[in-house]
Amino acid sequence: MAVIYTLLVLILAVFVAGFILLVMGAINFDFSNSEIPPGVNEPVKLRIIHVILICRAVVGKILENIGICSRVSFVRYVQSRKTLGADPKLFIKDLCFDKVPVRIYEPKVPSASQRRGVLFFHGGGWVFGSLETHDKLCRSIAKESESVVVSVGYRLAPEHKYPAAYEDCLNATTHFMKNTKHYGVDPARVIVCGDSAGGNLAAAVSQTLAGRADLPKLRAQILIYPGLQALDFNLPSHQQNQAVPLLFREHAAFYVLQYLNGDASNLEEVLEGSHIPIDIKLNYRKWVSPENIPEKFKVRGYKPHVLLDCTTEVYETVKRFCEPNLCPLLAEDAVVNQLPESFILTCEYDVLRDDGLLYKKRLEDSGVPVTWYHLEDGFHGIINSFSNDWLSFSSGKRGLDNIVKFLKSL
Repeated sequence: MAVIYTLLVLILAVFVAGFILLVMGAINFDFSNSEIPPGVNEPVKLRIIHVILICRAVVGKILENIGICSRVSFVRYVQSRKTLGADPKLFIKDLCFDKVPVRIYEPKVPSASQRRGVLFFHGGGWVFGSLETHDKLCRSIAKESESVVVSVGYRLAPEHKYPAAYEDCLNATTHFMKNTKHYGVDPARVIVCGDSAGGNLAAAVSQTLAGRADLPKLRAQILIYPGLQALDFNLPSHQQNQAVPLLFREHAAFYVLQYLNGDASNLEEVLEGSHIPIDIKLNYRKWVSPENIPEKFKVRGYKPHVLLDCTTEVYETVKRFCEPNLCPLLAEDAVVNQLPESFILTCEYDVLRDDGLLYKKRLEDSGVPVTWYHLEDGFHGIINSFSNDWLSFSSGKRGLDNIVKFLKSL
């Protein structure tokens, strides 16, 4: 019996040691391949958050390898544990709009008039994120702006490929717009809002609704460091911030491929730019080009990228990257001209910074009023850390304050 006990202890010790070595190896590898620029305030906090995310991913991979659950399922499970409970200043309900799960936040304080309505689409690369991951943010927006906020729990990739997430967000939005009176919302003051992948979805929904005559016009769109195109992953911000947490350049391409096809095949071609034929790239050059990025955003180091052609086989797998519902930056002028007043938030140390800058220019060139707020010391994902206890960032709160300020102006 003692021999068996000793053997079990040794096996457990070997497993624990192996686990620790695996985690430490992953952290060390990620450290050596990541960079936190000197312009980021409170870099130690960012590094800690990054380490936590690495550990979570490693544990998920171990569980996947031993057949317990997939890495994606594990990360989603951990994310879903963030339950805050009741709020003394809000009525909070979980419902379904046209079969799409939503969470509604209504301020308890009485209002003399109809409120604004905000449809919020969470980020997470179309693969992660949920009603829980952005619960605190939605509560804050609802309370600070005294708006009714509807957070949309759209279907996730890779199980549900494009256009599932877009369709869910569109269906939830149209349902809400047809039923605003039930929530005390002014139908002329409905706004779509989202961060990262959610910003992509907000932009796509806004474009679709711009041509709808059967619904009131959206009052505004709020795009928080959105990803808006997948034609070029070699823009200045992709080169400058390719290894800056919390979103690496490679991961940005990986997630959009997961959303499109449910796998990451052709990742290398997407990163090097050999996934779209040159003639198509040139056709969109007027909208997707480093020449449209202000020179001040190129001073940290940028080398023009040589255009590469692609094979027919590769293009066939990713040709839907040219659809505006997936890549809103590629929408025709006739659509962009009809878009509502816009707020765009970008971060200097974000791989997706230039997507926001390019869309800002497109909107302004089309005569659409744009409020732009740039966090000089910001990184991707910073808004959702505005009140993350001791891992909070003052820049995140500053960005959120400007979002609320814009909402209050509508």
